[in-house]
Amino acid sequence: MSTDLDPRRMAQAHRERFIEAIGEDAVAVIPAALEQPRNRDVDHPFRQDSDFRYLTAFPEPDAVAVLAPGRREGAFVLFVRDRDPDAERWLGARIGPDGARTAYGADEAWPLQEIDERLPALLADRQRLICPLGRDERWDRQLLRWLQAGRERARGRARAPATVELLDHNLHEQRLVKDDEELEAMRRAAGVSVAAHRRAMQVIEPGMPEYALAAELQHVFQRHGGEAAYPSIVAGGANACVLHYTTQRDTLRDGDLALIDAGAEIDGYAADITRTLPVSGAFSAEQRAVYDVVLTAQQAAIDEVRSGRDFDAFHRRATRILIEGMVELGWLAGDVDGLLEQGAHRRFFPHRTGHWIGLDVHDVGSYAVGGEWRTLAPGMVVTVEPGLYCPPGSEEVAPRWHGIGVRIEDDVVVRDGAPRVLTDAVPKEPEAVEDLMGAVRAAGYEESGAFE
Repeated sequence: MSTDLDPRRMAQAHRERFIEAIGEDAVAVIPAALEQPRNRDVDHPFRQDSDFRYLTAFPEPDAVAVLAPGRREGAFVLFVRDRDPDAERWLGARIGPDGARTAYGADEAWPLQEIDERLPALLADRQRLICPLGRDERWDRQLLRWLQAGRERARGRARAPATVELLDHNLHEQRLVKDDEELEAMRRAAGVSVAAHRRAMQVIEPGMPEYALAAELQHVFQRHGGEAAYPSIVAGGANACVLHYTTQRDTLRDGDLALIDAGAEIDGYAADITRTLPVSGAFSAEQRAVYDVVLTAQQAAIDEVRSGRDFDAFHRRATRILIEGMVELGWLAGDVDGLLEQGAHRRFFPHRTGHWIGLDVHDVGSYAVGGEWRTLAPGMVVTVEPGLYCPPGSEEVAPRWHGIGVRIEDDVVVRDGAPRVLTDAVPKEPEAVEDLMGAVRAAGYEESGAFE
């Protein structure tokens, strides 16, 4: 795996594009994430806010970035935690203002405790303030205080911002289209996720607890310097019919399916893969019939992920094929068009076929513009994840189908021609799945995929 990606260089390119887009009458103020308590005096592992990371690459909590286009002293200002030998003895070295300038490219950097004094001056003579609002009540109150302080200064010749705009509207359209370095970062995340799913296929066995299989995924993520991009789903048997099942306390049983929905986050970027495996190593006739319908729908949907198509096109394609399959399986009865219009499929396919993915597993960017589905463009990345789920107690369906849940998911890059599937090194053809599982049981496990 190549090592030439530099998050700071990436952030500089993103920042320069953003600064140019907002114009010299604007100033943007963006907070870092805060540390979040887990219990008593223990915090959750820190994860930087995605917008802040995208624009700064600065990895510490309790920081604020100010982007002021055209500012004489420089457009990029950071307020960060000051160096503190006592705190650093317990928790490690801090970057501090000097490091924010030398290592992260800030034109100016100041201790966070000076922000109340310095920020109102940075807001002066700007017409528009761009910032996140409505995410955190404390942040919203602080912004109001800074705006009020700016208005106090405006009693002289300086002006304070007259309008406030949401950061989302100004930044998330930019984040929606990935540049080449972002796509490389996502390829890396996909590679580690591929290795994790291949490991799961190779170690799964009847009698294994769901949490033990989840631990195998986490092992691969962390071994390659990553973490889970979201809570992994390992759902055996009927648990697969619970779309976001994360309890993971049941045992994987011989003859059941195991649905695994898991992806790594590497350098801030996420992957998202789902595979459905036969715990015994071979699909039953009923499992194979459902699996074939879902796979056919997924392959057809992936082919719709092309520049110039609308965002809903791959969902429409998958949904029609799933309905046709449900009629053939006997889960639904009637005309396909009529069933589609009625929404009858939602009993067994209740979610959409995909979502944006990037720094967030459910990434930013609107799906519709002006009341119409957005047109796909090169550099956008989506998941494609149709599924069929027949929960126990589905009275209108024969009992032999009860408890079967199948989902197949890959990460797909939009291009002018054929789409690029980042995650296709995880087998999904049923024969390939069975062959890999059978070969490993005969010869033993060997990790592969992460560095391909």
